[in-house]
Amino acid sequence: MNTIELFKNKLEKGETVYGPFVKSTDPALVECAGYAGFDFVILDMEHGPAGFSELQNLIRGAEVSGIIPIVRTSDSSEISISRALDLGAKGVQIPQIHSVSEARQVIRAAKFYPEGERGVCRFVRAAAYSALPRKDYFRQANEALAILQVEGSQVLDELDELLQVDGLDILFIGPYDLSQSLGVPGEITHPSVVETIEAITRKAREASVTAGVFCDTIESAALWKSAGIQYISYSVDVGLYTEICKSLIRTLKK
Repeated sequence: MNTIELFKNKLEKGETVYGPFVKSTDPALVECAGYAGFDFVILDMEHGPAGFSELQNLIRGAEVSGIIPIVRTSDSSEISISRALDLGAKGVQIPQIHSVSEARQVIRAAKFYPEGERGVCRFVRAAAYSALPRKDYFRQANEALAILQVEGSQVLDELDELLQVDGLDILFIGPYDLSQSLGVPGEITHPSVVETIEAITRKAREASVTAGVFCDTIESAALWKSAGIQYISYSVDVGLYTEICKSLIRTLKK
């Protein structure tokens, strides 16, 4: 099995996978995450500084250390999706999905025929710059994960239909944006936020779609794992480094 097949196999067996968001542009931190034992990294182009030149090296760092590179695109445009996949991302995570029609457009942009209408170019890194046989490239490319982020309460009215969109692999819940849409910005442990995430997770499980969520404490990770969420994004590389430094300096100054 290749890395993406192993990753999907874990999810199919009911295992939980973990990975941090990465805002750094240094591939060494991606490698460290892989060697540490994380399952994936989310290379953040929505809130991170990386451009596409840096992105290709971050993806290389993931491949070297055996970790799955997921790219959170800056938006849901076809160009943002196709450029990330052309560089070798094993999945795209699309922020701010607001409707079922937008979800379908995203899947079409992320998949080649017959699953979608992604623009075709074989002279890209993902196709080994044309060295990979055409049929192998198109088959492998369509194995990439399509991850949709639901962050606003308005999309919840269409949740049942959204979960039936062909090609959707993971439904990712952004708790901070969700808390804002529910009128309690930043209060991600507020009862209304917790209840909404639990309801989304139950419906996703019933539709055989993997649910994902962001968390930044051990307690919240345990909570969402027990609720059946399998794709858990644990914190952010720069945040993890900051917390380790703060903890270290507190100990040194005792």
